[in-house]
Amino acid sequence: MVEAICKEIELQDDYLNGAIIESIYFGGGTPSLLEENQLKTILKTIDRHHSISSEAEITFEANPDDISPSRLRMLFQNGINRLSVGIQTFDDEVLKWMNRAHNSREAFQSLEWIKQSEFNNFSLDLIYGIPIATHKSWEKDLKTLVGFEPPHISSYCLTIEPNTVFGRWQQKGKLNEASEDYASEQFYILTEFLRKFQYEHYEVSNFAKEGFHSKHNSSYWQQKPYLGLGPSAHSYDGKNRQFNISNNGKYLNALKTNEIPAELDILTTEDRINEYLMTSLRTAKGCNLLYLKNTLNYDLLRNAKPQIEQWKNSGLCILEDDILKLTLRGRLLADKLASDLFLVN
Repeated sequence: MVEAICKEIELQDDYLNGAIIESIYFGGGTPSLLEENQLKTILKTIDRHHSISSEAEITFEANPDDISPSRLRMLFQNGINRLSVGIQTFDDEVLKWMNRAHNSREAFQSLEWIKQSEFNNFSLDLIYGIPIATHKSWEKDLKTLVGFEPPHISSYCLTIEPNTVFGRWQQKGKLNEASEDYASEQFYILTEFLRKFQYEHYEVSNFAKEGFHSKHNSSYWQQKPYLGLGPSAHSYDGKNRQFNISNNGKYLNALKTNEIPAELDILTTEDRINEYLMTSLRTAKGCNLLYLKNTLNYDLLRNAKPQIEQWKNSGLCILEDDILKLTLRGRLLADKLASDLFLVN
């Protein structure tokens, strides 16, 4: 797999048109399986085929049970300068219910090791809206988390997808998803709690201390081109998308014959407008109406004025200096509100 990924880097070396790389992210699977020589090989291959900024953010995704002092030293010595750790909760009962591999003791130990390591940039993930959790346990999780002073926090509402363990439980009546009101209350607890600790709520699910916004996540929301590598990876060149085949065997076989295992998704102007609306309205920076007008030739205010006025009157958004921003209440409904503005192809 590492050989195939390196071959893909080689074959795709012109995809970003010579842009300087500002972010590299090892995630979307189990990158902790990588051995040191494999990690070095991938990074050296990227360096051979691309110009990497000296200020690049290089993130490695890990679970608490993946972390040890020696592992942290190895990652840091090989250029990783940011960690993203899936804590999810410190409650053992909830961790067991979620079928997580780690327990609370391992979560605490991993964070102690990170605090003692050379990493000063790390992000911790928490999940809210868990049916068997309470507001009290959610507040306890938040208090515990900020005690470790993470520069960045990501927090997502539990969603139950079809064809997953939770999805099958739900179909059999073994699991009831948390109500929207319950999840909303936990979202408000989250935002108010982190505000008191000076975390900027810069995207619906992301919070950061000053200077620690995720470059990687921000590039998606700002419509910057990116190259995804490996099975199921998605890429965006600024105009169109492509997505790699998800089957590992077919991915490996394609690259053995120097074939890029990707399908092209040609975006229409309507697609690009819809994607910008979806991503920008989730952020604190909001939706720039001049960008829509000048870059995509779309006048949002002219085409959706009644909708926007209704949002303003309902306290869901503000419009200032050609920037449309959702209020906290609006951000809770960000995806739904954005979809109300979507253009139909």
